Amino acid sequence: MLNKTYPYYLANVAVAANTDLEVTDKFSGEVATRVAMADAAAIDKAIGYAVEAMPAMRAFPPFKRQAVLEHCVKRFRERYDELALALCIEAGKPINDSRGEVTRLIDTFKVAAEESVRIDGEIINLEISPRAKGYHGYVKRVPIGPCSFISPFNFPLNLTAHKVAPGIAAGVPFVLKPASRTPVGALIMGEILAETDLPKGAFSILPAHRDGADLFTTDERFKLLSFTGSPAVGWELKKKAGKKKVVLELGGNAAAIVDGDQGEKLDYVVDRLAFGAFYQSGQSCIGVQRILVHAKIYDALREKLIAKTRSLVMGDPKDEKTFVGPMISESESKRLAGWMDSAVQAGAKIVAGGKVDGAMFEATLLEGVKRDTDLYRKEAFGPVAILERFDDFDAALATVNDSDFGLQAGVFTDSLAHAHRAWNVLDVGGVVINDVPSFRVDNMPYGGVKDSGLGREGVRYAIEDMTEMRLMVMRETW
Repeated sequence: MLNKTYPYYLANVAVAANTDLEVTDKFSGEVATRVAMADAAAIDKAIGYAVEAMPAMRAFPPFKRQAVLEHCVKRFRERYDELALALCIEAGKPINDSRGEVTRLIDTFKVAAEESVRIDGEIINLEISPRAKGYHGYVKRVPIGPCSFISPFNFPLNLTAHKVAPGIAAGVPFVLKPASRTPVGALIMGEILAETDLPKGAFSILPAHRDGADLFTTDERFKLLSFTGSPAVGWELKKKAGKKKVVLELGGNAAAIVDGDQGEKLDYVVDRLAFGAFYQSGQSCIGVQRILVHAKIYDALREKLIAKTRSLVMGDPKDEKTFVGPMISESESKRLAGWMDSAVQAGAKIVAGGKVDGAMFEATLLEGVKRDTDLYRKEAFGPVAILERFDDFDAALATVNDSDFGLQAGVFTDSLAHAHRAWNVLDVGGVVINDVPSFRVDNMPYGGVKDSGLGREGVRYAIEDMTEMRLMVMRETW
């Protein structure tokens, strides 16, 4: 069970300002806990404290940053079950997936602890012509300044960790707005950070409604905005962000290509496709939405994938057997059901699943979906996948690229030539060979192109965004 109430964190300190935010159990729909909600005045104070903390954070040495991160790793391990259950309740994520996300939270902080003591610079040879004789160049990375972090509901632990952990490693003070539907994990993180000796004002964690949180985007005291969420919101925030650097991790309608040489590996391929499409009710920006299968093995894969989809257990996410839990809200379920119905009216066929009951949306597989429908063009962000066949590998690559998004793609193939061609041709941030696009390890560069965003996460790459280069030129004699 969750605590009855949770405070927010303002300048490292727990503040029980109110209990205005109701957080529901996404399976039962009942209120599970109440959380303090920040108003504009609290957000303004947090930004001011972050600005004041900047000199202390610059002086906070790498070994102390590492100690903070290592403390978090230790405490996350000690509170593993609590974090997993909180995630299961507030996000409706099946308990096994919730445990997996806590493991990734720990991994991300471990990687950040390692990176915190190796933020290195370089020596530049400036003697490229006679006029530069005796001059030497040195570059180091320094914290960019106070940062604004906005995290999403679907991975409220790990995607928050991908902002907070590199932020601490980089030495930047930050103000975090967790998703109002799933704030509890971030607040537990705040409780653990408050146990450390981070300088006052180094962090604030402030749940706030979107319409009252403009300062996270518009305030010029922030030097970086890192946002993970929907494309519509992300690009609008970028317009309002002013001069600050902006990192956007947005949506996708990820595709997986299954080449014609995979006939003897179909059981593995089908297991991975089902996982990629339907884990955590498909609410992942790199969830498998489009499945392109070579005509030679299409019928065999289709039969196995239909059977696998129908076998997935849907129900209470706290049940160990559950694979598909509720979507984040009934309104999101209705939105996706509308897209599915429109696709069917345009000629698509549901070959598995299709039942919807409130926020519960059955794992669903369709074929014959027209490429101009919302279900094909937009980000489904739910447990729905589309099957289609292809005859030519290059044509399949072109189909994958026929998208406004470009986050990750998966290619199952035994052909090294096809693997390299996919890597060269696909207009995405990452190509995963012999697995689904849903695969992510927390130290790899992760991000997309086109409407999928700007910049890269993965701890070392996030640290680069949260720091900037500072050059020193030294003349040997004068």
